[in-house]
Amino acid sequence: MIYIKKYGIQGIVFLVLTLGLTLHSGCRKDLILSSDFLAFSQDTVVFDTVFTTVGSSTRRFKIYNPSNRQVNVSKVYLGGGEKSPFRMNLNGISGTSFENVSIPGNDSLFCFVEVTLDINDQNYPMIIEDSIVFFTNGKEQRVILAVWGQDAHFYFSQFVEGVWTNDKPHVIYNVAAIDSAKSLTIEAGTRVHLHNQSLLYVRKGALHIQGTSENPVIFQGDRLEPFYQNVRGQYYGIYFEKALHSTINHAVLKNGTVGIHVFSEAPSNTGYTVDIRNTKIYNQARYGIFNYDGSKIYGENLLVYDYDLYSFFQLEGGSYNFRQCNFLSYGTDGSQPAIAIRNYFTRGDGITYIGSIPEGNIYNSVLYGSGTNQIAYDTITQGGAVTINYLYRNNLIRLDENRDAEQGFEQNFWNIDPEFKSIEDRDFLFESNSILRNNADPSFTTINDIRGITRNPANPDIGCYEAD
Repeated sequence: MIYIKKYGIQGIVFLVLTLGLTLHSGCRKDLILSSDFLAFSQDTVVFDTVFTTVGSSTRRFKIYNPSNRQVNVSKVYLGGGEKSPFRMNLNGISGTSFENVSIPGNDSLFCFVEVTLDINDQNYPMIIEDSIVFFTNGKEQRVILAVWGQDAHFYFSQFVEGVWTNDKPHVIYNVAAIDSAKSLTIEAGTRVHLHNQSLLYVRKGALHIQGTSENPVIFQGDRLEPFYQNVRGQYYGIYFEKALHSTINHAVLKNGTVGIHVFSEAPSNTGYTVDIRNTKIYNQARYGIFNYDGSKIYGENLLVYDYDLYSFFQLEGGSYNFRQCNFLSYGTDGSQPAIAIRNYFTRGDGITYIGSIPEGNIYNSVLYGSGTNQIAYDTITQGGAVTINYLYRNNLIRLDENRDAEQGFEQNFWNIDPEFKSIEDRDFLFESNSILRNNADPSFTTINDIRGITRNPANPDIGCYEAD
């Protein structure tokens, strides 16, 4: 029987993602109901004409008064005012602001919205947003306005499948979803931009990202101004739910909330739910990789760093196998561990669910950071009824003490500075005198490193990089 010592995880935060998604699949509701004073035929008005082909376009939506009594809307206005590229026509009158608009009981009126962009201006953001604000009896409601500002492939709350090519950027607004039994392949060199709170959602389908060392697939936010270059949480991330076997190779995932979130897996899967290789995940607002509720992850040559909580978080059971990875915790809060394992979680129904971890292996990897303990466990075994397996072998680990005497730890290096070239500049190549050099176990190594450089087959280096 395997017992695991609790190193303690203080205040683990689980980000609950509730997907209230309205997907455009050929049919849609005619009325979006509201518990407030007005209802609208659309809560978001999207102009999906690209500015390089159409300089202006018009859309319309309806404003409903669902009550039996007349309602007075004290003010209606464009949030961007006169500087907005949008213009509206309310009840036959054009303007940017209106006052004391009356709508009889159980009646409605049309609002027409026009957007005008300079078709010769190449400097627009990928998505330009504004809103129409309604004040009724002191209550504010908004209808979002959005227009595609650059030449790209755009996806607005819709299902996707097939192949995303690298001919121009792909922009996700709200959600792009891979549905049951469907698959999406993203070819090398493709750039994927996600709007605020947006995600690529793989539900019972499969995702295959096919980057190369020379042409990785890059995921980032849709704000390209210099200010947003290193801003975390600009979008959610890639979310797998009951997914078929999926693969990610040579990708860069930056500036999101969770780089890769895996929630359960398809019952038909016999191997790993997600296979991730040669990928950089950094500057995330919560986690680098989040594995939850029985899903299985394989990873090799991963560089995961800069996040608010954990580089890798395993919650409520599941399996993982990582080789030649760097899980690093150099952040503003140096006390956070790089690896956090918790096999139970109390869900919204008030029940605490406990899961087994059949496989929990990390080989030839760097688990290091500014804090004393870079591995944290908080587990419940229920007297042996729940299995928790783990094996840390040939890693460089920072922890409060050498634990190779414990079952599950073998031939590791402990609390030795990895001699990275520049932590401040996030250059995690290492100096010639580093303990990482020539100390990986060839039995668990990879042929190439994250850059595609061939490893020394007899004396490979620990971590995602092989010395030049």
